[in-house]
Amino acid sequence: MSTNIIRQIVLDTETTGMNKFGLHHEGHRIIEIGAVEIINRHLTDNTFHVYLKPNRVVDIEAFQIHGISNQFLKDKPTFSEIVNKFLMFIRDSELIIHNAPFDLGFLNQELQICNKDQKKIESYCTIIDSLKLARKKFPGQRNNLDALCERYLINNNKRRNLHSALIDARLLANVFLSMSGGQTKMEFMKITNMSNNKISNITRLNDNIKCVRTSTTSLKIIYADEQEKLAHEEYLDRMQKINKNCIWRQR
Repeated sequence: MSTNIIRQIVLDTETTGMNKFGLHHEGHRIIEIGAVEIINRHLTDNTFHVYLKPNRVVDIEAFQIHGISNQFLKDKPTFSEIVNKFLMFIRDSELIIHNAPFDLGFLNQELQICNKDQKKIESYCTIIDSLKLARKKFPGQRNNLDALCERYLINNNKRRNLHSALIDARLLANVFLSMSGGQTKMEFMKITNMSNNKISNITRLNDNIKCVRTSTTSLKIIYADEQEKLAHEEYLDRMQKINKNCIWRQR
């Protein structure tokens, strides 16, 4: 029985110009690419990360955002030196980018600089703009990466003093998984010492009680421990923050 493999690449870039403007038309260049791989909705350890020599000066405003200096980039490769490896990494994937037109503008410019006849990024993979998804899901709200991390309770405090393409790609991957269907792991149940019993049915009685029916024993009632209760409360709090309204009632 064959299984369809869904490969997604979450990508972010840093550039020589301010990230809030599409400045590739003014000659600004990419100086960092960070990308992480998702296979069937699970983050893998497969990443693509490179700093690039832009052959132009980094604007002071951009430096204040990402902290990548001209001196640091002096001995880094140019885009043309890594282009084949990069295209091989993203080829045939679903490429997930937050505010995709910005990064695509820069990436396609770099491809044109390498080869005037080079195809655009869109020819190598499908593009998913996570900003468009966020705006559809949360209309009228802030939908930048920091706001979405806060909304989905993804901790970004320790690593966000300065922007980094690889860190932002990892954060965006977690945001995307939550936003596109959830990646919540609910480990409410741990059953041990049952090697001789086959579990045939599991029934939820209420928020604090689980019952497990086995093929060789009568009905058992297993009470949730403190860790499981806490996990349940955190899940309910998260659901309320996402939906803004209470979606359950206590009895």
